[in-house]
Amino acid sequence: MTTSAPLPVPESAMVIVAHPDDAEFMTAGTVARWTRAGARVVYVVVTKGDKGSDDPEMTPEKLARIREEEQRAAAAILGVEEVVFLGYPDAYLQYTLELRRDLVRLIRRYRPEVVVTFDPTTRFFRDSYTNHPDHRVTGDAAVDAVYPAARDRLTFAELLAEGLEPHKVRELWLGTTHEPNFWVDIGSVLEVKRQALLAHPSQLDEGVAAFVTLLARESARGQPFEYAEAFRRIVMEQPPIEPRDAP
Repeated sequence: MTTSAPLPVPESAMVIVAHPDDAEFMTAGTVARWTRAGARVVYVVVTKGDKGSDDPEMTPEKLARIREEEQRAAAAILGVEEVVFLGYPDAYLQYTLELRRDLVRLIRRYRPEVVVTFDPTTRFFRDSYTNHPDHRVTGDAAVDAVYPAARDRLTFAELLAEGLEPHKVRELWLGTTHEPNFWVDIGSVLEVKRQALLAHPSQLDEGVAAFVTLLARESARGQPFEYAEAFRRIVMEQPPIEPRDAP
C-alpha cells in the first residue's frame, strides 16, 4: 500500500470555488486524504458554471443542471459530505457585499477549521494562461469572509438573527498560488483525483489524466515526494493544526 507524508487533518474544512470542477483541479488530492482520515468537508460552488460549453445546442439552464450533477458525483468520489451551490451566473461574477455575506453565512453555519480557496493575487500562469476572473473574485471574497467578516459580531449583524454566531477559521489554504509554502503529498490518492475530475465529462476527457499527473509532478518539484498539491497556508489562529499520518 502506498503511504503519504503526514498531513494536518482538520475536524472540518470548507472548499470555496467559483465553478464545478475547480475544486477537483485545485485540491481533490488533499480533500481525499482529509476525508479518509475522518475530516468533514463541504464544498461551496459560487457560480452555476452555465457558460462552459461550445455546443450550439446547449443552453445555460441545461448546462447548469448537468454541471451540478457532475459536481455532486465528483464530491461523492472524494467523500465530501455536502455541496452548496450559490447559483451566481458564470463569467459575470462581481465582488459585492452580497457575495461576501453569502460566504460569511456559510462559514458561520458550517464553522470549518480550514477554508481552502483560490489565491486572488494570481492573475497569470506563466505566459500561456490568464486566470479566470471568477476565480479571482471568489478568492477575494472568500479571504475577506474568513477575516475579518466571519469573526466580527457587528459585521453583517443581520446574521445573528439567523442564529449564526461569529466564527474564527483556524487556517486559510490558498491554491493556484505563485507563493506556495506548503505541499501535500497526493501520491496515494492521485488516481482518486483523476477519477473525480473525470466525473465532469461535459468539461473534461481522458486526456485530463496525463495533465493531472504532469501538474502534480511539477507541483512536487523540490519536495521529498513525487506528486503534490501546493498551497499558501496561512495560520489565522494559533496553534496550527498538527500533522498526523493520514491515508
